[in-house]
Amino acid sequence: MPDSRPGEIMGALDAEYGPRPWESRGRAVDVLVETVLSQNTSDVNSHRAFESLLSRFGSLEAVVSAGAADIEEAISNAGLSRIKSARIKEMLVRLVRENGSLDLSSLNTMELGAAREYLTSFSGVGQKTASCVLLFAMGRPALPVDTHVHRVSRRLGLIDSRMTAEGAQAALEELVAPSERYRFHLHLIEHGRTVCHSRRPRCGDCVLSGLCPAASVG
Repeated sequence: MPDSRPGEIMGALDAEYGPRPWESRGRAVDVLVETVLSQNTSDVNSHRAFESLLSRFGSLEAVVSAGAADIEEAISNAGLSRIKSARIKEMLVRLVRENGSLDLSSLNTMELGAAREYLTSFSGVGQKTASCVLLFAMGRPALPVDTHVHRVSRRLGLIDSRMTAEGAQAALEELVAPSERYRFHLHLIEHGRTVCHSRRPRCGDCVLSGLCPAASVG
């Protein structure tokens, strides 16, 4: 018998946070680079680093021929800038070598698993980063699992408490309908930031308390 909880959870979160129609966050390569920059830092810092990169070089196409030290300086806001600059340079050079440009539209013609496999073949690109590119740039039904999605899903009992983020992604994509994965991802991030905190979750204010096995211990 299909699990009805994802639908109930989505209904409650839709009512709480409103509709979240899909919106593109830009070219796939832009989302890829910005998501790499976001690793181990805040969204604010990673966005500043991405804007600084574009301001310094004018476009990602120009970054292809830039020196690693110059890239590192431009993205210093993102933290781990030496590692990230090398990865970004390697990634962009490889894309041009293999595709003739930074266009990743060919991912739209691949099955979801194959598109993920291609993206994760780049150094520094894991399942979450690949899924962000596919979801936010292309509207593909990938479901990235960040710390909020992981935590809230565990507390709701949608995934096993011992499951890794990568395992959680596969499990949640089995549970959540493709058409609802974008909203599910955004709703759980919002809920994790505002109510279902890592420490001292606000269970008394939670619209999901009646559906959450962890509510009584929150």
